[in-house]
Amino acid sequence: MATQSKYTSHTADEKGFVHWSDTENKIWQRLITQQETLLKGRACDEFIRGLALLNLPNDRVPQLHEINAVLASTTGWQVVQVPALINFDSFFKLLANKQFPVATFIRSNEDFDYLQEPDVFHEIFGHCPLLTDPAFAHFTHTYGKLGYAASPKERQYLARLYWFTVEFGLVKTADGLRIYGGGILSSGKETRFALENDDAIRRDMNLLDAIRTPYRIDIIQPVYYVIDSMASLFDLANSNIMQWVEEGQKLGLSPPKFEQKSNLAC
Repeated sequence: MATQSKYTSHTADEKGFVHWSDTENKIWQRLITQQETLLKGRACDEFIRGLALLNLPNDRVPQLHEINAVLASTTGWQVVQVPALINFDSFFKLLANKQFPVATFIRSNEDFDYLQEPDVFHEIFGHCPLLTDPAFAHFTHTYGKLGYAASPKERQYLARLYWFTVEFGLVKTADGLRIYGGGILSSGKETRFALENDDAIRRDMNLLDAIRTPYRIDIIQPVYYVIDSMASLFDLANSNIMQWVEEGQKLGLSPPKFEQKSNLAC
C-alpha cells in the first residue's frame, strides 16, 4: 500500500468550493470523454444508471456538494474531502459512516493513462455512480463497519476483498462480463485489458481465495474476480466475512501472479 503521494489535495474555500485550474478542468474533460465512450457495452448497467443520475459535467471537475445532493436522495451516502492519502483507520471510519473519501487533486498529463493513487476522477467517476445502487452501497457500508472494528492484520486481508470487488471487480450479466470496479472504470488501459485481453485471469468470486490473493498497486491487474450479479453483493455483505478472514490468516497468502516488490505489493 502506498504511504506517500507526489500530489497535494486542494483545500476548499469557506463556502466549500474547490478552485480548479483550467489545466485541471481540461484533464477532467479528456478523462470523462474517453471513459464515457469506452465504457459503452463494458460497464455494468448499474454504473450506467448511476452515471446518468449524477449527470457529471464534462467541462470541469464537479464540486462535492453536487455529488452529495444525488447520493443523499438515493442511498444516503455522502462524499467528503480528504488529503491525497489517508490511513486505514480513517478510511474504514468514513465508510462505516456512509462517507466516501475523495482526494481533491487530479492526475497530471504524465499520469493520464495510469495512476497508482486515487484522484478525484477515480473517486467520483469510478465509484460514485455505483454508490447510488443499493447493493453496492450496502456492501461498501458493511465493509467499512467490519474494517473499523478489525485488527491491523485483519485489515490487510479485508483490503484484498475491497481490491477485488469495489476496485477491480467484474460481474456476470445476460450480455456477458461487465465492469463494476472503480479502478477499472476510471482507467482506459485497464478497461480494455480486464475484459478483452487473453492474459487476464478471471475467476469466479470465492471470498477465501480473494482475500488470500496478493496484488500490486502499480501494474495492470493479472487477476480479476467475477461476481454472479450486482445483487449478489447483498449476499456477500451478509455472509460471515470475518470468519473467512480468520481462515485466510491461518492459510496465508497464495503465490503471487507477478514479480514481488515489497513496497508496492499487498
